[in-house]
Amino acid sequence: MNVTRREFAQVTGAAVAGLALSSCTAAIGEDASAIKSHAEDLKIKGAKETTTICCYCAVGCGAIVHTSEKTGRVVNIEGDPDHVINQGALCSKGASLKQLAETENRLTEPMYRAANATEWKKVSWEWALAEIAKRVKTTRDATFAEKNGKGQVVNRTPAIASVGSAALDNEECWIYQALMRSLGLVHVEHQARI
Repeated sequence: MNVTRREFAQVTGAAVAGLALSSCTAAIGEDASAIKSHAEDLKIKGAKETTTICCYCAVGCGAIVHTSEKTGRVVNIEGDPDHVINQGALCSKGASLKQLAETENRLTEPMYRAANATEWKKVSWEWALAEIAKRVKTTRDATFAEKNGKGQVVNRTPAIASVGSAALDNEECWIYQALMRSLGLVHVEHQARI
């Protein structure tokens, strides 16, 4: 009997698969109630599934977040197997993303520390956004240069810089840098380059 290497590999593979299947069936038998009862206790049962991007580094790994329908709290985070970058894997920081939303130490409102003050105080979102806008305008107006030393039109301000985030997707990054460029910023960076 002549058997090619390919035929030998196919027969061997089929035999190993059959053996594995028969031993697995013998181990659990016909009764799969143990597996079914375990599946009923999974913490993601009935949870809302949402995809997101990890915000820790510039790689941009995808994650799946399971949120409890009853409490609205995060119950599980795992790597997204359909994501092109990490294909389901997460590093230790990515695996701990739940702590960003669930820790008691998380800030939920803006804090402000005045110049030379030693303590932070809570302020309203309206005050914080108005203060940021006021300071950006004041700095831009004071440092805006329409022409450089050679007389060339530059329309820029060197006194303000911006650092982007890995939590933004391509479209958000484009909108963000377009806004910064419209203000005249020349120092627009991203955390991936730092």
